[in-house]
Amino acid sequence: MQTVTVGPREIREAVTMREAIDAVRAGFIDLAAGEFEMPTRTALRDGRFLVMSAHHRASASAMIKTLSLNFDRVPAIAGTVVWTETGRVDSLVADAGAVTTLRTGAAVGVATDLLAPANAGRLTLIGAGGQAADQVRAVHTVRPLRELTVVDTGSHRAEVLAEQLAPELSGVQIRTATDTEAAVGDAEIVCCATPATSPLFPEQALPAQVHVNAIGAFRPTMRELPDELLANSTVIIDELEAILEESGEILHALKAGAITQDDLTELGTALTAPQAPRGERTVFKTVGVAMQDWAIARLLADKFLPRT
Repeated sequence: MQTVTVGPREIREAVTMREAIDAVRAGFIDLAAGEFEMPTRTALRDGRFLVMSAHHRASASAMIKTLSLNFDRVPAIAGTVVWTETGRVDSLVADAGAVTTLRTGAAVGVATDLLAPANAGRLTLIGAGGQAADQVRAVHTVRPLRELTVVDTGSHRAEVLAEQLAPELSGVQIRTATDTEAAVGDAEIVCCATPATSPLFPEQALPAQVHVNAIGAFRPTMRELPDELLANSTVIIDELEAILEESGEILHALKAGAITQDDLTELGTALTAPQAPRGERTVFKTVGVAMQDWAIARLLADKFLPRT
């Protein structure tokens, strides 16, 4: 019996974004089918420390993630993902930072593939932090990009990210911006990946048809999206219990009467029984659930652990 440790570079080399998206999509379908035991995550020190766990009944496997989060350091996420399975003697420990950014990107890839117009190719990314690159990679995997605008309050981070992504985005026009409202004006897809506590843009700044992914706000005190956008869009969420516990924008919109719980559809349900959209704008709101980490950990286990 041994514990196999997998670092960030090994994770990146072992798992492609396409593999991650496919694994997370299957996980959301199983989540909707009741195949997971998945407690709402434990958040300590107002989300600075998180503990998440999931058990997949069909495979008799389980994952536990513990991490600390600090937006003032690089990397912002530090911790471990631990994988065990009754069919394997060995266990796996993986870097939580790499798993988290990969699985969050993968969830956005699943939602974008489901909700964005088939020909959408103009992405505006708001936020150039640690999660940003995988947001672009995921969208580009399911909707090959023609144009990418990276928006950040400081142009330096946006420029660094643009330079980092350029070799992966051959033929894509990449620019940076600091004016968020102007940058979303002609977007076909918007990804929000910030620690904002108030909406990043007003609803009227968006075009009539657009798909918006919001991943940054993961506590009730945080918000990236305005109530009006949620009220006038088809809203897909990762998991209702987690959203009602942690999503500041959803909680704010519910309290304001802009939406009701009936306006929220879980992604797994939407994948298996697509709903007729209420309008031309679609929103995917995720706070991140343990099933996503389980899905990536399972991929890693299949690649790094022998089966007895």
